[in-house]
Amino acid sequence: MTATLVLVHGAWHGSWCWAELLDALGNVPVTTVDLPSVGDDPTALGDLYADAAAVRSVLSGIEGPTVVLGHSYGGAVITEAVTADSGVAHLVYLCAFLLDEGDSLLGAVGGNPPPWWDVRGDHVAVRTPAEVFYNGVSPELTERSVARVASHSLAAFEQPLTNAAWKVVPSTYVVAEQDQAIPAFAQEAMAQRAGEVLRMDTGHSPFLAQPQALAALLRPILDRAG
Repeated sequence: MTATLVLVHGAWHGSWCWAELLDALGNVPVTTVDLPSVGDDPTALGDLYADAAAVRSVLSGIEGPTVVLGHSYGGAVITEAVTADSGVAHLVYLCAFLLDEGDSLLGAVGGNPPPWWDVRGDHVAVRTPAEVFYNGVSPELTERSVARVASHSLAAFEQPLTNAAWKVVPSTYVVAEQDQAIPAFAQEAMAQRAGEVLRMDTGHSPFLAQPQALAALLRPILDRAG
């Protein structure tokens, strides 16, 4: 029996970003989560805690063993959302923020927004998504992806975590070695909290750049959890 894979996207993205990975995974049971902190209407965005609630809601409807993967900001969300009684067998942090209780994403990047963040009041846009997110991705897929990058809640980046799922659920960290959004050295530092560390020679979006390789990396984890 293969575990169900729950995919939690990062900031500014949606479940659309997983399409190539879903194709590569084939018959693996997968559920995706769209986070309330992302959207085209900046006045209607949720926050970190709303995102965690959305993940918990999805998990409550899944029977059997589950592996939860968080990409980038999604790592903070799954850390906040998953508890020992969530039915989750394993966590995967894909070039993601693996933080502790009391940490915030903004604090983890030094307390000041990176230069590619475009802070607009209570929400954040991205100045150079092609360069930051999609290095190593085909030009056509990059163009399609850039067109779908949305606004993200600033509060979600500022709020502290109240839970640390990785303390009670086994975890794997996947370092993206060519990442332009979260430098590899920062990933390596956070990855020390994980039980296993794997690496891919990709930028920030392995699911777009190397979906087959990412699927091959995930299958053994899913099989062990099943």
